[in-house]
Amino acid sequence: MAEVMWTDNELAALRRAYASGTLRVSYDGRTVEYGSADDLIKRIRTIEREIAAASSSSAPVAGYAGFSRGDR
Repeated sequence: MAEVMWTDNELAALRRAYASGTLRVSYDGRTVEYGSADDLIKRIRTIEREIAAASSSSAPVAGYAGFSRGDR
């Protein structure tokens, strides 16, 4: 399994920064300044994709059941 390179605190801080229009993000004792709002939203989307991929790998698979009465 791949090592997780983000934290929930980071994602929350990134979202707050994006919502407020700032490019400087502080979380877990670190401060990162992004070059643009596009850079910031790319990081947010990357983390969200990783979360979705991690949660979907353990999700059950659903399908469609078919049947036939045999007389039609």
